[in-house]
Amino acid sequence: MFESVGWGEILVLIVAGLFILGPERLPEAAAWLGKSMRKVRDFASGARQQLKDEMGPEFEEYRKPLEDLRQLRNFDPKRAVTQHLFDGDPDPLGLNTTNGNGGPDPVKPNGHPAASTTTPEPLKPGEKPPVDPDAT
Repeated sequence: MFESVGWGEILVLIVAGLFILGPERLPEAAAWLGKSMRKVRDFASGARQQLKDEMGPEFEEYRKPLEDLRQLRNFDPKRAVTQHLFDGDPDPLGLNTTNGNGGPDPVKPNGHPAASTTTPEPLKPGEKPPVDPDAT
């Protein structure tokens, strides 16, 4: 509710409270405000619980669209595209998958997976090295 209120605004409210109420009545006013906010929060949670008890399973049906709207507040274009195009898979291309050693699979600069990282056996006498098709 008060997520957008920063420390600067809080400081301005405290200074304004000091001037309006004076230093004698400011602690009493702050305590009253805290108690009132706690009561409002308790009333709201009690009303929500009573509504949930009376409606039963239908309460969750009506609550689902509200949760979807709440998620729209945290709209992030990258997350939305990932969710809708790739069914929420954070790594749709498999670039961050792990190999058997627990580390990421090596990837060539062109985006294709690199060959095995194990060292090849040394060539036998008279044997020619294999030709790399990507070397051209």
